[in-house]
Amino acid sequence: MTRVSRNFSDTVEKEALPAVSADVIFASSRDPKVLSMKEIVARETALLLEQQNRLSVRDLANKFEKGLAAAAKLSEEARLREAASLEKHVLLKKLRDALESLKGRVAGRNKGDVEEAIAMVEALAVQLTQREGELIQEKTEVKKLATFLKQASEDAKKLVDEERAFARAEIENARAAVQRVEEALQEKEQIFCYLFLNVAILFYDLEELMKDVQEARRIKMLHRPSKVMDMEHELRALRVQLAEKSKHSLLLQKELARSKRVEENLSHLYELDGAEVLGSYLRIKPCSDIAPELSKCAIQWYRISSEGGKKELISGARKSVYAPEPFDVGRILQVEIIYDGQLIMLTTTGAIDPAAGLGNYVEALVRKHDVEFNVVVTQMNGVDQPSESIHVLHVGKMRMKLRKGKATIAKEYYSGSMQLCGVRGGGNAAAQALFWQAKKEFSVVLAFESERDRNAAIMLARRFAFDCNSFFRNLNRLA
Repeated sequence: MTRVSRNFSDTVEKEALPAVSADVIFASSRDPKVLSMKEIVARETALLLEQQNRLSVRDLANKFEKGLAAAAKLSEEARLREAASLEKHVLLKKLRDALESLKGRVAGRNKGDVEEAIAMVEALAVQLTQREGELIQEKTEVKKLATFLKQASEDAKKLVDEERAFARAEIENARAAVQRVEEALQEKEQIFCYLFLNVAILFYDLEELMKDVQEARRIKMLHRPSKVMDMEHELRALRVQLAEKSKHSLLLQKELARSKRVEENLSHLYELDGAEVLGSYLRIKPCSDIAPELSKCAIQWYRISSEGGKKELISGARKSVYAPEPFDVGRILQVEIIYDGQLIMLTTTGAIDPAAGLGNYVEALVRKHDVEFNVVVTQMNGVDQPSESIHVLHVGKMRMKLRKGKATIAKEYYSGSMQLCGVRGGGNAAAQALFWQAKKEFSVVLAFESERDRNAAIMLARRFAFDCNSFFRNLNRLA
């Protein structure tokens, strides 16, 4: 009996235990070069974000679609791994049950080996459970990434459609402008043709007159006084007609020369004065004695993209002075002056330069929860405020607040109806003032201590408003 038991235990050691150890993959035996699904997704996301600034809108849409397909593939692989993990759980349970049944039939040293094998199987089950938890977490992250990439792909497609529609509109505007130029050229050609025809008629009348004079002399030599008198009357009428046509032709030539001089001199009546940098202001300066007064002219400022040439109207900028705001950085400014039906356009020599150190200053303020600026209320609801008492403007991550001492004058959360921009006009102090319309029935003009604080407040409020609106959009999408 002892020998039979020993042979049975040897069979267990040689056959059962090696089979268990062959299927087991411990944490220490895993290849460190094999990346997990989470690391692969993180690396692909970093590559997409790194290449986003170098891709066009259409390429970005294609990249997002490829990323969406990759996320779907990763989700499928996670599902397969989850199924494989379930099968491993079943196998481990069966193996543990077999070892438990074997434990009751062996004794001595073999029983200790079986218990050690059972402990190894239980450790493997714990590791498999941990791995399953990691797979579930990775699956959740892959689903979130797939949702994000799908939304980004839809946004990119929408942006492509908008850019295409804008390009078509610009082409139509260019065609209309070319048509207007062609009509003007045709009109000038008609004027020149009319002048040329008048001159040709004058030359023809002059030749006919010379012929009539010769005929009159011949008749006079033949002593035919009645016909000579008739010819003299006709000659006098032709001279009067020739004088009238010459006078009319001279008037047309003077009018044409005057219109040419007006077109050439219009662009030299005004010029833009001021530094083309954020924190300064630009002013329309007359440079001729014949320049009309700016108060009698219609003025409108525009911003033009330095790359695509997109022309955007600056709402409310209808004064002779304009202070660039942070949104104008990197863009060309243009002003149109209309007087008596004539259009005069002035453009900056280049794009508006950013203020030195403003970006680092704003980044330092972003890390704070609430930023305060000392301001003076110069206007409230369109009415000038004579008081120069100091107020405090709070720019927070969720809302803006204006208070004086402990009294709160205005407090409003960021929304689509809120307006915040630089003051349109205002003279030399325009670079230090901003316009804030908290809601439809309340608006103020605030003067800051420096141009730097004014530009920093605009940049902070716009950044916090963008983050706040993005947060609520994501909440609505998840709901």
